[in-house]
Parts: sequence; structure tokens; C-alpha cells
Amino acid sequence: MRYINPDPDPDRTTGLEPGGGVPPGETPPAESSMPEAGPRETHNPTKGWGAAPLTVILALCVLMAAFFLVYALILIF
Repeated sequence: MRYINPDPDPDRTTGLEPGGGVPPGETPPAESSMPEAGPRETHNPTKGWGAAPLTVILALCVLMAAFFLVYALILIF
């Protein structure tokens, strides 16, 4: 990975004073002048939900559905 200095060079960048400041009336350099501002993400898993949470959620849904089905059958008969 190559390193790009995020500080603009006052000698090559128009509109900058020698200290790197921007004089009144000038537009500062755009943030696109820092293409690699953040760290590179190397660990970003895209597997989605794990098996254990899905199993627990599905079991709770089945238990709730069975409870309401039995409750409805009790009220009918």
C-alpha cells in the first residue's frame, strides 16, 4: 500500500499560504485530495446470522404459534 500525505504541499497547491492556511476568499482543498484517509478493512465477515440465534428465534416462533393454536382450539371446543 502506498502512502499519500494528506497535507497539501503549499508549493504545489494553489491558494495556500506558506504555513498551509487558506487566505480569505479562497476555497480550501477538497477532501478528495485525501484518497486514503481511513484504514483498510480486512476483517468484515458477510456470513449473516449465526445458526444458534436463528435456531432460538425459530423455536420461540414455533412455541408461540403452537400456544395460540392450542388456545384457539380450547376456546372453540
